[in-house]
Amino acid sequence: MTSPSLADHDTIRAVQWQGDCLRLLDQRKLPFVEDWLDCRSAAAVAQAVRDLVVRGAPAIGIAAAWGVVLAAQGGDDLERAMALLRAARPTAVNLMAALDRMHACMAGGADAASLTRTAQAIQDEDLAANRAMGAMGAAWLQRGSGVLTHCNTGSLATAGFGTALGVIRAGYAAGNIVRVFADETRPWLQGARLTMWELQRDGIPATLIADSAASHLMKSGQVQWVIVGADRIAANGDTANKIGTYQLAIAARHHGARFMVVAPSTTVDMATPAGDAIDIELRDPAELLGYAGQRTVVEGARAWNPVFDVTPHDLVDVLVTERGVITQPDVDAMRAVFGNDGTN
Repeated sequence: MTSPSLADHDTIRAVQWQGDCLRLLDQRKLPFVEDWLDCRSAAAVAQAVRDLVVRGAPAIGIAAAWGVVLAAQGGDDLERAMALLRAARPTAVNLMAALDRMHACMAGGADAASLTRTAQAIQDEDLAANRAMGAMGAAWLQRGSGVLTHCNTGSLATAGFGTALGVIRAGYAAGNIVRVFADETRPWLQGARLTMWELQRDGIPATLIADSAASHLMKSGQVQWVIVGADRIAANGDTANKIGTYQLAIAARHHGARFMVVAPSTTVDMATPAGDAIDIELRDPAELLGYAGQRTVVEGARAWNPVFDVTPHDLVDVLVTERGVITQPDVDAMRAVFGNDGTN
């Protein structure tokens, strides 16, 4: 029997352009229902982003680019459509980068066909970047490694293959990873619902843990690497990612596990000097007070619901982008790769 190839672990494409609509795998309904939503306007794409039909920083940017194409095809006001899309989620810089690129194309007098080619390039480049990052990140993993990941950073969150989950896919195919753990990721359970679904679908055995079990797991010695994605990386290497990431970095440092951030260069924001300047999205507190329409907390209780946190750069051992691997990221290391002019 032949061993699985890397292609066996790369079967999901959740953002699909259909020529006259954008088809999105509805991530709110996974893992039990695989339902697709067809968006036929920029407003529909923006609503899908807000409602978490599509989520994950690269996938949000790709969806927004296609939203601009839909606006162009429909003869809509493109500036208004871009403003609507830009306001859908504030933290993920990929959204802004994709819209800036579409705006530059539009400013050059592009028609709908040219905007379509630009959106397709954004999607194709993301997939290529993910595969490159997967190979580079996997090369850092010692054979026999156990890894822990947080939230969902796979094909559902990108054009395909994934960022942090792409490293896990490549590392497992190469035989470097023998144990995979996934945090449940409250309150939307992206780890439980989405990451576990991706891993099981693509034949990678994994174990789900409660968010609060991570430190106990690391103490057992079963985790050598924590591998996560990012929604925005500041000029000094501070990293915004799903809420709960910061505490994993602290626990990893205490227990001697290494901490890897994997994200495309579109996630790097050299115009943001440090993590405290990143706009952290606050969502409806009701998301913490119940699940799937069923209230789980006593009436009258209040909740605070930030959906991202910032990991200081000195807790990051390795930052992987398609441009290369940065060890111990700081201002100088980031500038050497990405420049200092506020662009990517």
